[in-house]
Amino acid sequence: MWHLLEPLHALLYYAPEAFDEAAALGYDTAERWPSYFAWRSAPLGAPGPARVASAFYSFSPAMVARYVPGAGEGSGEVPAADPAAVLAARLRAVDRTYRTVLGEDTVKSPELAEAAALARRAAEAAGTEGRPLAAANAALPWPEAPHLVLWQAATILREHRGDGHLAALLVAGLDPVEALVSFAAIGAAPESVFESRGWSAAEWAAARERLTARGVLDADGAVTDEGRALRAEVELRTDELAAAPWAALGPEDTARLAELLGGPWLSAIGSGLLPADNTLGIGKV
Repeated sequence: MWHLLEPLHALLYYAPEAFDEAAALGYDTAERWPSYFAWRSAPLGAPGPARVASAFYSFSPAMVARYVPGAGEGSGEVPAADPAAVLAARLRAVDRTYRTVLGEDTVKSPELAEAAALARRAAEAAGTEGRPLAAANAALPWPEAPHLVLWQAATILREHRGDGHLAALLVAGLDPVEALVSFAAIGAAPESVFESRGWSAAEWAAARERLTARGVLDADGAVTDEGRALRAEVELRTDELAAAPWAALGPEDTARLAELLGGPWLSAIGSGLLPADNTLGIGKV
């Protein structure tokens, strides 16, 4: 379900329509990070960089500070836009993007409306205790249009899973940069992709040294059997912590939702908007 829903959520961070909406709010769209941090952190209100770095986990705090205004004031690099305005623009961006990528016929179809209703049921069953990003998105009012309901449900479910993943990393004793170094070591994506999270070469090397001392990596920086087992444990615990919404929806309705999402998933992946190498854990056509 993650593989099917995450591309539908992630279009927001790459679609031209989303960059148009971000530019109208005053964000620099020469790169994707100003709007990424704006779109994703808006449900939290105006939390400031320290809280965003904590909730997002894997980004360097120095990078977050460049793109997230300080609480109540601008940072000098990004506008301190009203969170309500950002949230409204976010839905406009999704509306425009879905109409372009999925097509008007799909957006208006009974099949998408059915998928939206099923996804909403799953999202409403997602417990938000100890999950700040899931809780913030779950507290937002539901939009009326089915395609926007689908996107919001996908967002709640992905943040629910993501919050649980961070808990799994904490239990495994992997700090933010160690989480990336170990994930890169098992071949999840090239190191250059993970380095986009803003950690310096020195911070990356220090994390590699810590993981080597711990036996997660060998002297050449390759993952050990112990390291693979640790990452497998993290992924298993992440799946377990993400299972409740799907247990509540039930196997029959979950299978039906998976069937209904096939077409939109192909449209999202086939749009060419999502990067082939990414840290999202999503597949390719």
